[in-house]
Amino acid sequence: MSTSPHSGSLAVLRERYGERYRWLVLLSVMVGTMASIMSSTIVNVAIPDMSHYFTLGQERAQWVTSGFMVATTVSMLTTPWLLSRYGYRATYVGAMLLLLAGGIGGGLARDFGLVLVARVAEGLAAGVVQPIPAVIILYAFKPHEQGRASGIFGMGVVLAPAIGPSIGGLLVDWFGWRSIFFMVVPLCLASIALAYKYVPVTAPGGVEANRQGQALDWRGLLLGTVGTLCLLNGLVSLHGGSAAEAGILLLGAAISVALFITWQRRQLQQGRKPLMDLRLFQYRQFAMGSVVAFIYGTALFGSTYLLPVFMQLGLELSASHVGTLMLPAGFVLAATIAVVGRLADRQPTNLLVSIGLTLLALSFGLMVFVGLGVSLWILVALAILGRIGLGFILPSLNLGSMRPLDKSLISQGSSTIGFLRMLGGAAGVSLCGIVLEWRLGAHGVALAAGGSNPARIAAFGETFLMLTLLCGLALVAAWQLKEAPAEPDAAGTA
Repeated sequence: MSTSPHSGSLAVLRERYGERYRWLVLLSVMVGTMASIMSSTIVNVAIPDMSHYFTLGQERAQWVTSGFMVATTVSMLTTPWLLSRYGYRATYVGAMLLLLAGGIGGGLARDFGLVLVARVAEGLAAGVVQPIPAVIILYAFKPHEQGRASGIFGMGVVLAPAIGPSIGGLLVDWFGWRSIFFMVVPLCLASIALAYKYVPVTAPGGVEANRQGQALDWRGLLLGTVGTLCLLNGLVSLHGGSAAEAGILLLGAAISVALFITWQRRQLQQGRKPLMDLRLFQYRQFAMGSVVAFIYGTALFGSTYLLPVFMQLGLELSASHVGTLMLPAGFVLAATIAVVGRLADRQPTNLLVSIGLTLLALSFGLMVFVGLGVSLWILVALAILGRIGLGFILPSLNLGSMRPLDKSLISQGSSTIGFLRMLGGAAGVSLCGIVLEWRLGAHGVALAAGGSNPARIAAFGETFLMLTLLCGLALVAAWQLKEAPAEPDAAGTA
């Protein structure tokens, strides 16, 4: 722990606020994380209005979402270096200022290119912020409190995407698409104010930030960015482009990954800090947790895309109906996370994650039996079942994967598992599109032509079965998350 006289050092702040201090830090970063997650989900309701304003085709409009996801995925890898070099407060406030600039810039933009720049800025900020809470929970809380802290944090954070789209829809109707960008402004301002009061200037572990430390691994970051872009664009090409283009891009992704791994190993051998410390994967629980995180991200983001499309183009429900149907599931998710967070302090991680994946798989599998004229309460029940499954996974997976890690690897572990989850999520949207297009073709129907029919419903059902299979694969890895009994540990080191 630092003994620095700086008014923002960990030692001074802990002395000033006492035992409740760690909760105040968690609350502070929760507000900023809510802002970053809201910025990622809420913009989807504004895309039709924005497309009309800028006269965009579907492909260009999609970059509003894709640009954000790519930026978020890649920037997550920089969080450990930023925390080590600049400390919690400077890193967090810098990300919040970037998110604030993106929100204001996007809201004022008169050109679509500027909107894209604003979305990339927001994505970069979101990627830096999102691994920080897990680092704080594992450093500042005792093992028997970590699940509770994770549950309370998760309950607050999931309310943003649960409520955001509903509020966003009203704002778009009342004030137009620009209002969506301005929604993050008050949350950003509140998070910055809280950060200057409660977030320490020190780096993880309470040590002083080393501004003269090693430079960022720019080569690793470049290789990671190229690999991510090639993978995602290759999957998009499989969906709607040529096979040759898709093959070249996916080959480029494979080469980039191989070069990235080789370069990270070389950095370790030379005693430098790599962007992704490959020693993480020597821990069995972390390695299995990473597999679960990637597949879980694929299923989660893929279903988030597939479910509204199915309800609108398969079941012929209006957009407002879809939003209303999904809202109760969001509140159930928040409540489930709070309950499971407490269970995570006492129950085995592999059990909780496996229960969650089983419920998620069941919610996807039962969609096969949903047809035209289905009762709305059945759709609500299936959405709630899936969200209960997510509630079992969210507070448990990060803790179970990272508890065995050496303290020096915790920030690396948080950013790596977040990166893999986001990468899986970005791939999941394209994967659902590819499988849906394949099954629609097999049934001889199209998504755009005419009203829905049993053949179109069957194509959607078979795509949901693919998500069920993915959850089954994740279950195999989840059962390997068996953890050793926790050893007593002192709290207070953030």
